[in-house]
Amino acid sequence: MSHPVKGIDHCYVLVHDLDDAADRYRAMGFTLSPRGLHSEAKGSANYTVMFPDDYFELLGLVRATELNANRRAALENQGQGLHAVACRIDDAEAAADALAELGIGTRDPSSFERPVPLPGGDTGVAAFSTVAYAAEEVPLGTVFMCQHKTPETVWIKELLQHANTACGLDAIIALSARPEADATAFARLWADGKMVQGRLGVTVETGVNSAPLVLMREQEMTAHYPGADLSRIAQKAFAGLRVKVADLDTARDCLGNAGIAAIETPDGVAVPPECGCGAIVEFVPA
Repeated sequence: MSHPVKGIDHCYVLVHDLDDAADRYRAMGFTLSPRGLHSEAKGSANYTVMFPDDYFELLGLVRATELNANRRAALENQGQGLHAVACRIDDAEAAADALAELGIGTRDPSSFERPVPLPGGDTGVAAFSTVAYAAEEVPLGTVFMCQHKTPETVWIKELLQHANTACGLDAIIALSARPEADATAFARLWADGKMVQGRLGVTVETGVNSAPLVLMREQEMTAHYPGADLSRIAQKAFAGLRVKVADLDTARDCLGNAGIAAIETPDGVAVPPECGCGAIVEFVPA
């Protein structure tokens, strides 16, 4: 059976204070969706930052429940930051079966939905099915698969325009003490996963029109993000994301107007993790 996972769909920043995180990301020039509330059992809420082909979300826990015990533990033990990457699939149940045939473990199948405020005042429903890779398959963070059952209520055109001109995920970045070994393990998670030696570190290509995963040693990350306090990123998860922008000067102006002491990088400009709720956010030209 062929490998069912086609690329990176989105990622999420798990945060201590969801509304504070929303204020911080709006200040960077992102358009956020209305606050989405998950089920009582999940006890979580989110804001999404949408691009034409992918997105990221800010995820917070609004009440302690049995289902969010692992996320509460992750916040306590690892800190807030970019904890998870979600992969593109067509069908969650079929993906789990196909991966099992390939000898790749999965866990935690789930289907859920949440209400979505729509333009014009109506309310729709966003529905998903997800399945996660088994923990032993993933060197850092959490990687899961996401089947979108109602993409029309997630990719809403009014949410695609951002003051900072953001237009897509350029890369997911991770801090790794052993990038080659970690990249080899990560590459198995995508049908077109392939490890290559990149300019910034070891890169895992994840598919067509899909953000790659870049694994950097501490000295490489320190050189690329001078002055960044790497102790502020989520530990044993992902370090942050690179976001494509149509106009880098406009993005830089948004950060300046927000009073953010941004880091100039060889490729663009970055928000340090203490301003990104535990995640580095680097803006690079599209």
